[in-house]
Amino acid sequence: MSADVRDILDIERANTPEITRDSFLATKKRNFERTKHASRRPEGMHREVFALLYTDKKDAPPLLPTDTALGIGAGYKQNKARLGMKKVRKWEWAPFSNPARNDAAVFHHWKRVSDDSTDYPFAKFNKQLEIPTYTMTEYNAHLRNNIQNWSKVQTDHLFDLARRFDLRFIVMADRWNRQQHGIKTVEELKERYYEVISLLAKAKNQSVEKKTFVYDGEHERRRKEQLEKLFKRTTQQVEEEQMLINEMKKIEARKKERERKTQDLQKLISQADQQNEHTTNTPSTRKYEKKLHKKKVHHQPRPSKVDSVVNAIEIGSSGIKFADLRGSGVSLRSQKMKLPANIGQRKVKALEQAIQEFKVDPAPPPTEDICTSFNELRSDMVLLCELRTALSTCIYEMESLKHQYEAACPGKTLNIPPSLVPIKSETLEPNAN
Repeated sequence: MSADVRDILDIERANTPEITRDSFLATKKRNFERTKHASRRPEGMHREVFALLYTDKKDAPPLLPTDTALGIGAGYKQNKARLGMKKVRKWEWAPFSNPARNDAAVFHHWKRVSDDSTDYPFAKFNKQLEIPTYTMTEYNAHLRNNIQNWSKVQTDHLFDLARRFDLRFIVMADRWNRQQHGIKTVEELKERYYEVISLLAKAKNQSVEKKTFVYDGEHERRRKEQLEKLFKRTTQQVEEEQMLINEMKKIEARKKERERKTQDLQKLISQADQQNEHTTNTPSTRKYEKKLHKKKVHHQPRPSKVDSVVNAIEIGSSGIKFADLRGSGVSLRSQKMKLPANIGQRKVKALEQAIQEFKVDPAPPPTEDICTSFNELRSDMVLLCELRTALSTCIYEMESLKHQYEAACPGKTLNIPPSLVPIKSETLEPNAN
């Protein structure tokens, strides 16, 4: 169209390149690549949201909101500091005194003129401990100490330092007057101070209202000695200790492995026993065992009553074997009183009944002596229960033999001598007195 207008107006045409097939394809390819790289808005996304994420130049979205396009003075770049709009508050170099000091010292600091408060703002942190006082009569009656060679002058100097330095015993030991009162360690100062505090509290009947602190100086000395030895260890000693700890861990691991294997072996043995019991419970095996039992009973003599009692004593003589926790690492002493796992439920119930019968505490405090005595007592209780069972069995056998004799010999009675009359089980009970 523009070419026709130029021809009508007789205007020279600009030298434009002639459109060929290659130039047309190159232009089309260029436009296709431009549209291909242009980012397209996903379906369902609003145009405003997409504009926040992407621009034509694929610039990253801004980290902070900007409003520079709202006009001059509205954006962040156009704002300037407005100085000289208000009057500067006046400050003055004012004196002040600290109420915690008793020497009336005056110091100076900067403060606003508008601040009317004259008190030192940090005076609320001035907290002092209440150190008790004593009179000469109280000292002579309660506080005189001839064991540690503490005089009244030394005690007065100690309490004076305690008031001055708020019981900072390290500072008190440093400020101790060694020329007049001799050399005193920190532990000795603490021992004397807390000893006087406890004696004064007892004398004034204040020990009931608040508890007094008991200081163990000997324990503190041993603790510091151990810390000093620990600090002065050489590299070889540290490595040796670490090696011993590693060996101990290996020994404990091997011990646990052996215990695990033992438990597995016991499980296999118990399973094998259960399988044997299952096979022996078949009818054919039961008949065969009955025949064998009858033959043995017919050919073998009947065991006597004394033998049954002796066997019962031999069975129960072992009692309970409690676990030995020596060398097993750190453990509670109460674990010594724990019943072993190999005790049957029948023994456990009999032991509980015996403990209730004798009115024994089932869970006493686990001191060393109580643990040993309590374990021996329970072992004897188990033995007592087994002896009672054996005795009742002997009584039953004697009565059955007596009835068999009377049935075999009518008109005759088996008179048992008084010396062989069995003792009733009630005589085994503890004396109430």
